Amino acid sequence: MTARRLPAAVLSLLSLLALASCTGGEGQEQPQGADTSTRIVVASGQDVTGKNGIRQQLIDAWNTKEGRHGYQARLVELPGSADQQRSQLLGALQSGSADYDVVNLDVTWIPEFAESGLIRPLTEAAVKSAKDLIPSVNSTSYWDGERYAVPFNSDAGLLYYRKDHLRKASAYRTELSGGVTWDELRDLIDAVDPAGDNAGWTTQLAAYEGRTVNAIEAFASAVPGFRLTDRDGTYVATREQLTAGVTELRARTAKAYTLKEATESREAESLSAFAEGRTTFLRHWPYVYPTLYETFKGKLGVARLPGKAVLGGQNLAVTSSMSGPRAAKAEELIAFLTDPDSERCLLRAGFAATRASAYEESGTAPDCRHAPAYAEAPSASPTGESTVRTPPDRFADGTSYSRDILYPALKEAVHRPVTPLYGAVNRTLITELDALYDPPPRGPGGSGLGDAEIAKNLDEALREVLPG
Repeated sequence: MTARRLPAAVLSLLSLLALASCTGGEGQEQPQGADTSTRIVVASGQDVTGKNGIRQQLIDAWNTKEGRHGYQARLVELPGSADQQRSQLLGALQSGSADYDVVNLDVTWIPEFAESGLIRPLTEAAVKSAKDLIPSVNSTSYWDGERYAVPFNSDAGLLYYRKDHLRKASAYRTELSGGVTWDELRDLIDAVDPAGDNAGWTTQLAAYEGRTVNAIEAFASAVPGFRLTDRDGTYVATREQLTAGVTELRARTAKAYTLKEATESREAESLSAFAEGRTTFLRHWPYVYPTLYETFKGKLGVARLPGKAVLGGQNLAVTSSMSGPRAAKAEELIAFLTDPDSERCLLRAGFAATRASAYEESGTAPDCRHAPAYAEAPSASPTGESTVRTPPDRFADGTSYSRDILYPALKEAVHRPVTPLYGAVNRTLITELDALYDPPPRGPGGSGLGDAEIAKNLDEALREVLPG
């Protein structure tokens, strides 16, 4: 099949994803000996909403509120993948080679940074209206019973699909916003491609954390209440549970239904395949929804992921090097960046908000005042028109994307292992599950591993990494 030219909007997003994987933000180097008494440096991965994206706009709003004689925050965007950013932050904070005051950490890094003494426990001043935070999301901010961070933006896997593919195939369902099971998904793939010539769906199975995310989603779907670790980071899974999880992962990524390149795909590659029309279904994150909708409009559908979805996102923390009035001011900055108004702005920009109030009906939800470009109409632009296009929240059947799909997905999402040793756990899962992809043939003369043997090897490897 000849690949079609990508729509301009998707090309723009892919360029941004590529940029995020290999470059950093402007002004990355910190001047030696600079006056830091009224400066707060925020270190973060690159903002997927683009240059001068929503995070920068929120920081600009705080700087304006502070005025020229107050504290001023500065955003520093780190280059590389999430794993590379983690290594950079660890190295910088451990060596003191960079003056980072507030760090935007992946939710899985909180235990490691807290246990290593690189971030400090927060006071109540760092979070406004804590009861408004989605419980599953808020729980990622704690380690050893103390709050070390405040949720900034959340994440949960979603299922994107091409309605026009389903209509053309006269599929028995073309609107899936009410939910779909894996069995129904396979039936729909068979309807779209009865000869089995093309893949039905794609996801992120390359040898990086995307494979771990897909694995945890499969394991949690196969085993009710599944956990690799308890709240203290102790290993609690059983070999039987792992076997059931491996069987589920093998079934949902079977070659008959999954794009072949998925085993080498990360976020950008899987998005590209979907945008080119080479698959009907795509597992991806909420931030791609605005651009995909702008590209495909009525041809695009989005639904909750069948089974369980993994909870992602980033949380803001204060580094342990801060103290006194500057640390208190850093907490004020975090409280501003994560307040109900900011979270509403983040939701409109394409991120998953961390507060329940952001998902309320229009007119009762918080306004987006901090970032006028994402404000509800009438906007602050000279023409009175919205300066940023956001996709409609309500579908033809009355379903609300944010309230009926994204919000429930976040509330019911499952956690990746909670442990200071998450990096080692991630590497172990990636390595041991490699046997599922392009293995030698089973049977006489072959050495392909069965599900029970893969689970046995995984269990033994995890027991060497984790306590318990």
